[in-house]
Amino acid sequence: MSITVRYFASLREQLGRGEDRLEAGDADTAAGVWARAVPDRTMPERILIAINQEYADGDHPVRDGDEVAFFPPVTGG
Repeated sequence: MSITVRYFASLREQLGRGEDRLEAGDADTAAGVWARAVPDRTMPERILIAINQEYADGDHPVRDGDEVAFFPPVTGG
């Protein structure tokens, strides 16, 4: 089975793709998902992460079938 990885906004533009799929056994946390999906880039410090559409942090566990989304920080006023 697999984990769906999605990238949004400027992350999508920087990486040149909006989605990846990883084998579920390849990563056990959200940070591990980033490390496997984007091995040539360190995960940005202020990145926002959502697992199955709920905000999470980098050490949140991921499981088979999860969707992990990465967003750049947002600002507003």
